[in-house]
Amino acid sequence: MSEITIKIDGKECRTKEGEYILNVARANDIFIPAICYLTRCSPTLACRICLVEADGKQVYACNAKAKDGMEITTLTENIAEERRAIMEVYDVNHPLQCGVCDQSGECELQNYTLELGVDEQHYSIPDVKREAKDWGLMHYDPGLCIVCERCVTVCKDMIGDAVLKTVPRGGEPLDKELKNSMPKDAYAMWNKLNKSLIGTTTGDTLECTNCGECIAVCPVGALVSTDFVYTTNAWELNSIPAACAHCSAGCHIYYDVKHTSIENPEPKIYRVKNEWNYVSLCGAGRFGYDFENRVDGKDEEAFKRAVEAFDRADTIRFSSAITNEEALILQKLKEKRGYRLVNEDANRYRKFMDTFSKVSGKSLYSGDLQKVHESDFVISVGSQLKSDNPRARFAFNNAIKMNKGAGLYFHPVKDPVVESFGKNLICINHKPGLEEAALYLVLDLFGDKESMPKEVVEYLESFHSKGTKTVEETVKEKVTETVTKTVKDEETGEEKEVTEEVTKMVPKKVTKEVEVDLNGLLDILGAPEDFSDKMVKMLAKKEKFSIILGEDLYDHPKAENLARLAGLIERCTNFDVVVLPSKTNTLGVSLICDLDDEAGEYVVGYNEDGDFKLSASGDGDLDMPALNQQEGTFTNVDKRVVPTNVALGYNGYLLNDIANELGLEAELTVDYTAALPESKGFKALEFDDLPNHYTNRGEEIRGYHLKICETETDECEYGKIDEKCALEGEIAYRCNPVLQFNEFTKKSHQLTEDAKVCVSPEKLESMGLSEGEKVRVIFANESIELPVEADKFIGGDILLVPDFDPEVNAGSLFASGRFQKVTIEKV
Repeated sequence: MSEITIKIDGKECRTKEGEYILNVARANDIFIPAICYLTRCSPTLACRICLVEADGKQVYACNAKAKDGMEITTLTENIAEERRAIMEVYDVNHPLQCGVCDQSGECELQNYTLELGVDEQHYSIPDVKREAKDWGLMHYDPGLCIVCERCVTVCKDMIGDAVLKTVPRGGEPLDKELKNSMPKDAYAMWNKLNKSLIGTTTGDTLECTNCGECIAVCPVGALVSTDFVYTTNAWELNSIPAACAHCSAGCHIYYDVKHTSIENPEPKIYRVKNEWNYVSLCGAGRFGYDFENRVDGKDEEAFKRAVEAFDRADTIRFSSAITNEEALILQKLKEKRGYRLVNEDANRYRKFMDTFSKVSGKSLYSGDLQKVHESDFVISVGSQLKSDNPRARFAFNNAIKMNKGAGLYFHPVKDPVVESFGKNLICINHKPGLEEAALYLVLDLFGDKESMPKEVVEYLESFHSKGTKTVEETVKEKVTETVTKTVKDEETGEEKEVTEEVTKMVPKKVTKEVEVDLNGLLDILGAPEDFSDKMVKMLAKKEKFSIILGEDLYDHPKAENLARLAGLIERCTNFDVVVLPSKTNTLGVSLICDLDDEAGEYVVGYNEDGDFKLSASGDGDLDMPALNQQEGTFTNVDKRVVPTNVALGYNGYLLNDIANELGLEAELTVDYTAALPESKGFKALEFDDLPNHYTNRGEEIRGYHLKICETETDECEYGKIDEKCALEGEIAYRCNPVLQFNEFTKKSHQLTEDAKVCVSPEKLESMGLSEGEKVRVIFANESIELPVEADKFIGGDILLVPDFDPEVNAGSLFASGRFQKVTIEKV
């Protein structure tokens, strides 16, 4: 889109043609009131308070698009009258309980009522009874609801659950005389408000993935975390900016903290907030916040044993739930003392990216989740998005909903949530082990054949052949009919019947055989028969392409070849590629640490098992702080180094204390921030110099982006698809339920749950089991017993076995890949 200039209240503003006036105003720090509109979602016109005058005509700023030379006036006498009347209507029958309301102090109804000077009420109508409802993690009070529809909009356009809607209120209709006596837009808004409340599309219960984004966007106290209701006043809370520590999205959050009680001065996290105008947050980040490791003080004896263990050890095994600074400490300890560093997760990712870089010619992938949001064609391969990286799922859905987008979703596990994103999405549930076929298909459909290796082009051509198919089409056929009709004789006036032949063209359906191009890759993947025809329509007028590649590809027996194919997609197509890191700081660890494949004889574990264990979850030999008790940085999926801050203090020892005892020298852990390796794209910036905010324009100003460097490319051989590698029969997939990522989400009081085998409802029925019954899942060399649970958000026959609970020992069960053939027995 071309850049244009418009004027708002006399101020020249540059923007893209077609941008909503409201967004232009916000980007230029010009205030236009708006209650119902959400950036990145479709306008609903529910509140109408964003009235402005554009070239002399009243329009709604949230829905009117900017045109070159347009002149906007944000306030006139008529607009002021309309806005005030709208706010009066919103205040009709709204409970006067601001003193105890959970939103008081940050309530937009309060703010706009004061901003627009509403100090008297001219309207009234009898109220109806509106009972509060507990929807699990969310509490809905319809008595406080102003039906702005933000929750409905964000659930549909951003999250993709689409489980909220407006339902009838059941009150008295407005007096018809009001239509003539009150401002037009205020009446129209009130007429709609008076008929509606918010309800669910799933009956009395709310059946969704529990992201809680509806809570975040609610402008009043109608939607609140059930756990937060009546626990504190908003103005008493201290908001601490941080990064979510649960997955590789590293979302920007605020920990809202104050003392526990009058008797207990210890700080406590009461809730988590997010910058909902610019980035959405999943339920793990929103509800799984209290995973801190509280200790009374420094355990000197345990610290002494820890130092002795490090003196004895030849290996440090650690998880990716650590900061970049801690990863650098471990690397420096390796360089100083010769430890092996073992992290299976980050090592798999590093090897994949090393091979990827040798083919793509880039040190990292080009895409990020913001580019996914902005795309109009998105592909996902190798990730169960709603569990692996919810923000990637939000971006996928948002691209399809808001950009008139389309996409392809390749995954063995059927996903009803993803399938509901829209008609312009093809979901292909191929057999596990055929991920290479999916990447080859992407290259075949979108690759520049002239820039691809000759052997790959020839291999792709081998799948193509000519064939025929029967098609049905409508043709027009000439038909002659004999028609009898009654006519009046002009001379005698008598009626008589006459016959005549009438010829007309009538539609007729015929079938015929036509020659078509056949693609064997579609057969291997089990694509729908109309795939090719639908793709032609889906690709029309598409300009921005993104592809999301997930953990299934690098935790795979053929990961090396998959990395080569991913590198080719980066190099030879127009796709911006995103390779999702699997854990909190997988990308950072893979860049900072020189990782080893095997452990030695004596292992110190850091959030992993070992002969001596350092643990942030309180189950080890020496306690360590959890990530909500540390300051430092993560490297997230967007290749951005983002800062996080201490929400709750920690009284025990840090990894930095041990490192100093072993010969390193740093007063603070964050003293290592500026020393992160520049050769891997990091910058020599001090922790306190890292920004951490968003602008009104929606720009993310958090930390910095890693530098992407050009790399030398190597000639290599590309493996062929072996259909014998496809897994059949009973299959288990290492995948967590929605909201669970690790032992820290499990520890959070709102998300606490035990590990279960999750299956689709139809699979549970076919197994002849009831929920809660135990099954024994037998792998190649070991087995595990867990209760079984039906998960309505999956389909098909594959079992999901979690790894968030350390007791499951999923690392051993799934050592050779995320999919495994198993045998199932009822216990």
